[in-house]
Amino acid sequence: MKVVILAGGYGTRLVEETSTIPKPMIEIGGRPLLWHLMRFFAHHKCKDFIIALGYKSEVIKRYFLHYSHLQSNLKIDLGTGSVQAESNDSLDWQVELKDTGFATMTGGRLLRLRDSINGTFLFTYGDGLSNVDVPALLKFHKSHGRIATVTAVSPVSRFGLLRLGDGGRVMSFAEKPDYRDNLINGGFFVLEPEALDYIAGDDASWEREPCERLAAEGQMMAYRHPGFWQCVDTLHELRHLRGLWDSGQAEWKVW
Repeated sequence: MKVVILAGGYGTRLVEETSTIPKPMIEIGGRPLLWHLMRFFAHHKCKDFIIALGYKSEVIKRYFLHYSHLQSNLKIDLGTGSVQAESNDSLDWQVELKDTGFATMTGGRLLRLRDSINGTFLFTYGDGLSNVDVPALLKFHKSHGRIATVTAVSPVSRFGLLRLGDGGRVMSFAEKPDYRDNLINGGFFVLEPEALDYIAGDDASWEREPCERLAAEGQMMAYRHPGFWQCVDTLHELRHLRGLWDSGQAEWKVW
C-alpha cells in the first residue's frame, strides 16, 4: 500500500529551523522528522512512499538521492573517482519524490498525485509523529466501506487548567490536562482514490471543503487513537520531541 506524505509547506512558525530546509527535514536525534515518520510506516510493512514536495524540494531530493552513500562507510579512489560503499543502513523502501508546486495547498498537493495513486492509500502530514496502530487503522477502514478514514486524537494542553469558584478561589488545578472528549484531526488518513474527486484544484485545503463534503455525505469515518501523537508547529513542540528521543522515551519508535 502506498503512503502519501505532504512535505511541501513553508513551516513559517518554525522559521528558526526552516529558513534553509523544509520542516519535515528538521532533525530529531540526528535524523529528519520525515525519516522518523517513514521508518514508522516501514515497520508496519508500508514501504512504498510518495512524497509531495514544494518549499525547498531540492533538500529532500538530495537527501534521498545520496542516502545510501551518506549512511555507508565509503572507499573512494580519487584517481578514478570510483566509490565502494559498505552500507550500514540498507532500506528496502521505494520513494517517489513529486514536485507539487511552491504555493499549492494541502488538497491541491494530494490531487497532483492522482496519476501515482491506483488503490487504497495512507495519507499524512510530514510534521507529526504517532504510534497509531496502522494494521488496526487499515482494518477499521476496510470494515466500514466508506471513502475516507481520519485518525482522531485528543490534544494535550500546554497549559494548566484552573477551575475557579466564588471570589476567585481555585477549586481545582490540572497541569497539562487532556481533553478526551475534544477530538482533533491527527492526520494518518486512509483514503480511497475517489477521495481525490472531492478536491477542486491547487487552492483547495484538504482539511476544509474536501473533508467537510466527505463528512456531510457520510463518507468519512473516524478511527480513535488514544495513544501518543504530536505535531511539530512550534519550537516548544520540537524540543519536546527531541527530549523524548534523547531520553529514550520516543513512543513513535516502534522499530
